[in-house]
Order: sequence, then structure tokens, then C-alpha cells
Amino acid sequence: MKTGIAYIISAPSGTGKSSLIDALINTQNESLTNIHIVTSYTTRNIRPGEINGKHYHFISTIQFKNMIQKNIFFEYTKTFNNYYGTSKSSIEPILKIGVDILLNIDWKGAQKVRNKIAKTCSIFIIPPSTEELERRLRNRNQKEKEKTIIQRTKHANNELNHIKEYDYLIVNDNFNIALSNLRRIILAEKIKTIHQKSNKIN
Repeated sequence: MKTGIAYIISAPSGTGKSSLIDALINTQNESLTNIHIVTSYTTRNIRPGEINGKHYHFISTIQFKNMIQKNIFFEYTKTFNNYYGTSKSSIEPILKIGVDILLNIDWKGAQKVRNKIAKTCSIFIIPPSTEELERRLRNRNQKEKEKTIIQRTKHANNELNHIKEYDYLIVNDNFNIALSNLRRIILAEKIKTIHQKSNKIN
């Protein structure tokens, strides 16, 4: 029986990952329709423009910890005092029926997913330079204190150390080109021989 592929997309904060994923969803063609977008849970505050239930399920820390105790999460992590996690029910039943999933998670979550799922394709997105990354972080968090900006920049640079763990790397310098590359990676992965074994003609 054919099982789905887990597409993992990771990136430092401020790279434009969420915008690329939104654009990918909104411009899906027939070759990209068999992908289920997994919505993770988080305890962080909702940001302007985000929609609860679409970008994340925004819940309280108490609710999140209750879900941990009930063993609901497939993977979860804590970053900047906020929890992020993906439920088992949003992953396991979907893959079993042959539907691919797309996960917007960080490198720590990606490691856990790779250890649990056989068929994965991981994509890391970066800005054109570390200077541009810091500029985007500052523009995105204008109301935050300098200490917080420095912490976020340091955290982002630490994330870049895990690029080698990923199958593909996309530089988001030009948005349209980055989106095109993301779409091409997904299409190419779908037709890899290793993922087509269950479709062999006898």
C-alpha cells in the first residue's frame, strides 16, 4: 500500500517561509493537490495577519501541557519560552491513506519527524545573507528591545548550522523564483523512483 510523503519546510524567523507556503497553497495545480497542509499548535501570541486554525492552532500553555500528558503530539519543542507541536492525528492517518503532508516546523521537529517517518523530503529556506536576515528580523520585530533582537538573530544563526541535515536548500532572494523552486522540488520528489515502488507495473 502506498504511503504519503512528509514534506518538511524549515527556516529561520523572518525568512519568508510562511509567505512561500501560503503562495504555494494558493497556486496549487493538479500535480500539487494531493498534499495536506498540517497546522501545528503553538502557545505564542497570534501575529497581525495570522488566522487561528490556518497558520497555527493558538492555545494556552496549560492546554499544550495537557496535550503533552495525553500523548497527543507526534513531535513538539520549546523555543523562546513558547511551545510548538504537531498532533499525531494530523499526520499518521493522512500518510496511511497515501496522501502527502506538508509540515512547517523547525530543525528540532524535523529531526524527530525523520526518525519516525520513512518517506520524507526536507527543505530549508534562507535569506540571501546573514545581514539581510538581521534586517528582516529588525523590521519584523520593531517594537521589541535590542536584547530580544540580538537573541533572535543569534537563534537564527544557530538554525543555519543545521542546513546540512536537509535535502534541499532554497535562497529566498527573489520571492517568485523561490516559490518556483519550492514547487519544482515537491513535484520532483513525487516522481522519484524510491517513492514509486508501490506503483510498479507487474
